[in-house]
Order: sequence, then C-alpha cells, then structure tokens
Amino acid sequence: MDVGKLISGATEVDFDDRALVHLQSVIGSKLRRGESFALTWDDPMAAGDARSSLWLHPSIPLYFKFSGNATGGLNPAWIDLLATSADSGDGLLLSGEPLGQDAGQSHTD
Repeated sequence: MDVGKLISGATEVDFDDRALVHLQSVIGSKLRRGESFALTWDDPMAAGDARSSLWLHPSIPLYFKFSGNATGGLNPAWIDLLATSADSGDGLLLSGEPLGQDAGQSHTD
C-alpha cells in the first residue's frame, strides 16, 4: 500500500494513495466551484480513537503528493459517496471504498 500526503500550509496528512486520488477528484470539483468545506477523517488506531478535520477553501493552496503511480481507475461509486458527503453540512468525510464496484471507469465533473 502506497501512502501519499495531502499538504495544506504546515499541515501534512498521510492517506493511502488510492483514497488520496479519490479525495483529489472530489476536492478539486468543490474548489473549482468556489466552495469551502471541511475534510474529516478517522486517525490511525495508533493515535487512539480520534478524528481530525481540515478546513478547505479555494484560496488555500493544496498539494497532493502520491508515493506511487499505480492508483488504478477511479471508482465512480466511491466518488459519488464522497461527493454526497462533501455537499452535506458536516463536510467531506473520508469513508472506505465501496466493495464490489467497477473501479475501472473514470469519473468526470
């Protein structure tokens, strides 16, 4: 499993490359529309039973750094799940990838 980083200012957060490429798609769509929102994720078990959030705004630079180059195709069902979450009042909550979905298709805006 390759682990990449989402970097916003001095904040660096590690995400699995596959999750990060899906987050990049959803975050990019929202920021292109000028929307600001929170990104929330569960911290690794080593950090305890904790949850973290990062406020995202179109004027805040983001950097997506992938550790590998093979993330596979985007899973449209996961993109839709994440996008629905991002449009909620609670913001974008990173959830696990739905199983049994066709991950070979690409998703566009």
